[in-house]
Amino acid sequence: MEQGSLALVAPAKWKALTIMMPISSPQRKIMAVLCGTAAIFTVAGCAKDNEIDVAGGVGITATRSVCPAVAVPLHTGDVTLFDPATSRDAAAIDVVATITNLTPQCNDTGEKVYQQASFDVVATRRDAGPARSVTIPYFSTVVQGGTAVVAKRLGNVTISFADGQTRGSGRGQASAYVDRAAATLPADITERINRKRKAGDQDAAIDPLSIPEVRTAVQRASFELLVGFQLTQDQLEYNVRR
Repeated sequence: MEQGSLALVAPAKWKALTIMMPISSPQRKIMAVLCGTAAIFTVAGCAKDNEIDVAGGVGITATRSVCPAVAVPLHTGDVTLFDPATSRDAAAIDVVATITNLTPQCNDTGEKVYQQASFDVVATRRDAGPARSVTIPYFSTVVQGGTAVVAKRLGNVTISFADGQTRGSGRGQASAYVDRAAATLPADITERINRKRKAGDQDAAIDPLSIPEVRTAVQRASFELLVGFQLTQDQLEYNVRR
């Protein structure tokens, strides 16, 4: 099993992020669609511990983590292998594998925030034959602001089936570095979000995130580490149609 690893470094004051690996236009379009729906499937590692705060005013206290959220994009968390490969009949299904137990572990003590994500792959095969190993490619990618793919790395996870067993498993891992400055909201934006508002204030009923410049800053400072199977176009279309 090979482990994917990402390194993403962004200078302070929102300068351009360094891209570790070029991504072709078709891949970028597919990932933009997938990343926009990532939260629909699985999200982990995002600290949002909200409480009502009425001391000196009315507001919401929210804890925001600089650690990238970890998720599996929609339609990429499972893969179906056929034998023969060109068939799509149910009787031709050879192996079905699923990503599960996606677990983040973040170290945010330094200027470079390190996010690691480990996951299990569980699979079933059609025939309980001799011992067998199946290797499946997966991707790990960093997304900024919900849609902008800034880095991508490919890895492989090997699934082992014991002799006479139809169920097998494997384990994979991905990681990324994100510059703390890039994942931290500017002080003026933080103040606008956290400022306590009293009844009667002109902006008491206005959601700060509805203000365009505030919403843009929050999106720009938000990162995700996304993990999924590196599907072919046919495999992705199969998952979408099911």
